[in-house]
Amino acid sequence: MPAWLSAATSAVTRLNRAIFHLTVWLMAIVVPVMLYEVVWRYVFNSPTVWAMELAVLLFGPYFLLGGPYLLHLRGHVSLDLVRQRLDATWQRRMDLVNFPVIMLFCAILLYFSAPAAWSAWEYRETSFSAWNPPIWPAKAAVPLAMVLMLLQALVEYCRVIWRTDGEGDAGVAEVAH
Repeated sequence: MPAWLSAATSAVTRLNRAIFHLTVWLMAIVVPVMLYEVVWRYVFNSPTVWAMELAVLLFGPYFLLGGPYLLHLRGHVSLDLVRQRLDATWQRRMDLVNFPVIMLFCAILLYFSAPAAWSAWEYRETSFSAWNPPIWPAKAAVPLAMVLMLLQALVEYCRVIWRTDGEGDAGVAEVAH
């Protein structure tokens, strides 16, 4: 792989890893909020109007923004039973088909989610619940995650193209940590 491309692929992966490590902290908010809700609902018979909605609004970005780095780690659900039985050449061929499909999916989702996120920002859209928080941050997470996922899929595709036959997926574990 050319040096400039290697630097670019490493930069994308580092960015996605940093975002992944930041989004993990969203669970440090969601878990206590849900604990608070459960205690107040079942112990004091006084449910909140905001806790469940906050958890939902935070879990979406957590799930979406963690996906690009998970793609790098090969942590997404896959057909491992089929893949394990294939030799390295066929595994590489599968990757050469799979990553463009992922990029196409991300591009389509980006095309449709970006206007919705922009509209939510422009109109200061809220949830219209009793708590009524703004929902543009949750909607903005979708196109942001699709851009990051598209970039990571492109990076992984480049790694497959320039990978020598002997490397396999061993390079993923090295870059992951």
